[in-house]
Amino acid sequence: MINVLVTGAGGFIGKNLIDRLHKEKGVSVKQYHRGDDPSLLYRHLNESDIIYHLAGVNRPQRNAEFARINSGLTELIVNYLRENQKTPKIVFSSSTQAAFDTPYGLSKKAAEEALKNYSNETGAEVYIFRLPGVFGKWCKPHYNSVVATFCHEISHDNEIEIHDANKTLELVYIDDVVDNFIDCLTRKKTEEKFYYHISQIFHTTVGELARQLYEIKGTRKSLIIPDMSDKLTKYLYTTYLSYLDENNFSYDLPVYQDERGSLVELIKSHQAGQVFISTSRKGVIRGNHYHHTKVEKFCVIKGAATIKLRKINSDELITYTVSDQNIQIVDIPPGFTHSIENVTDGEMIVLFWANELFDQDNPDTFPLKVQQIKDDEKKG
Repeated sequence: MINVLVTGAGGFIGKNLIDRLHKEKGVSVKQYHRGDDPSLLYRHLNESDIIYHLAGVNRPQRNAEFARINSGLTELIVNYLRENQKTPKIVFSSSTQAAFDTPYGLSKKAAEEALKNYSNETGAEVYIFRLPGVFGKWCKPHYNSVVATFCHEISHDNEIEIHDANKTLELVYIDDVVDNFIDCLTRKKTEEKFYYHISQIFHTTVGELARQLYEIKGTRKSLIIPDMSDKLTKYLYTTYLSYLDENNFSYDLPVYQDERGSLVELIKSHQAGQVFISTSRKGVIRGNHYHHTKVEKFCVIKGAATIKLRKINSDELITYTVSDQNIQIVDIPPGFTHSIENVTDGEMIVLFWANELFDQDNPDTFPLKVQQIKDDEKKG
């Protein structure tokens, strides 16, 4: 059993780390929160095999709080461990600001020095991570994260302030931070070093960050999701959603209706095409057209349908009968005119995917009847 202590357990990184630690086998987690009695800290220190020292402040009301909490608490911990001949592994969340002569930076630097001295004297393993801007779910807005602040304000329809759009930002995602911290559970130091880095670091600017977040907000109207193959974009998207009000998780979609039924577009992507659904009344036939480049997938999720296809230069008819009793996808290749008919008494619902977005100026959709004069059909 590995006994773990997390200081600053109620903070942004602490909450995410503790959630992961609870999923690790053979790990017992103790927590130390701001305001807890020091006697609880001492008791936990006596029992700990590894300490994740995350407690700290970076926006106190008085500058004296920097030294009291950031460096002072660290010195208290290492002095107690030294006096009681305890040598647990310590993982410390420092900051890139430790390289600067600000009250916050100096307090973090002093904490680092206390830990390094303790390690040199006792042989205890110490891992120091100088973190840049950390972002992700549960980060407090208007505190120390421009991502959290922008996500909160934009998702609540408030204006954001940008003083320097070209200011560069160095960011790390909370799950990457937690992954690297979790690795320290079993990592053994093989080199005489104290400083470690998060495996994945992102670089952007304040202006670009704002642009991406406004684009993400706009997906509810455009339905066009950003390129999720870009990891920073993916992580900003998930982070943005975590700042929505609980009464703002859902949103309406436009419904296009005619005598045949309805059509609703769900998701669009410049990289992956679009997804939409249609409803059809009994006997309704949709389609009777073909595409040169566009391809589609049909999936009946309610009712039953007859899907017919014919290569545009052939008389051979291909028929598929599909229903919600055996969910299948039917691929629609290019150069095949195709149709889908509701053959149930009730409403039919079909889920569609197309590999490209519909372009009104270049729809790549050409009317052509599927049904030929002959009635011979080939079962697909």
